[in-house]
Amino acid sequence: MVKLPPIIQVGDVLLSSEILTEKFCCDLSACKGQCCVEGDAGAPVTLDEIAEIEDCVDEVWSDLSASAQSVIDKQGVAYTDQEGDLVTSIVGGKDCVFTYYGELFGIQNCCLCALEKAYRAGKTRFCKPVSCALYPIREKRLGGRLVGLNYNRWDVCKMAIVKGNQENLPLYEFLRDPLIRRFGEDWYQELLDTVKELKAQGYL
Repeated sequence: MVKLPPIIQVGDVLLSSEILTEKFCCDLSACKGQCCVEGDAGAPVTLDEIAEIEDCVDEVWSDLSASAQSVIDKQGVAYTDQEGDLVTSIVGGKDCVFTYYGELFGIQNCCLCALEKAYRAGKTRFCKPVSCALYPIREKRLGGRLVGLNYNRWDVCKMAIVKGNQENLPLYEFLRDPLIRRFGEDWYQELLDTVKELKAQGYL
């Protein structure tokens, strides 16, 4: 097999080649949604997403912890982190304010998203920030219209790699819907065409 270049360009998006080669499938029974509470900053959000989230606060308020409610009362649903990026507010230096604990698919004490819960119940039109839906892919603006996508590998998701390999599910296929939400169906089809061409050339 020919060695795959480290960066693949699809339209105005530069993708780490790992997004095409790595297998990944979330295993909530193993991680219990720890990506919502691990880390030192909230989830990246846009100004439009902040407005959408603010419209949802009343619907999700009762699912939030008292600490999360206090943080939102004091600083709102988002803040600017040390790198100058807008991110969701957090509690105690790590938990997203919209995290709550409950049961999902029979799994007890999962970290869940109050925003997504309200959306799935038909109470709101906004699901959750696209940066959350895309995880473990992280997006970075590169200047002009260019966007970079990188695969963020960490121990919390190690069982997702095991499950992804068991199911032979590439990361870009696992995140099909979030990628379409972010970049559109035409772009995702271009990505599939690129993968097909890379396979024909012996890169994949």
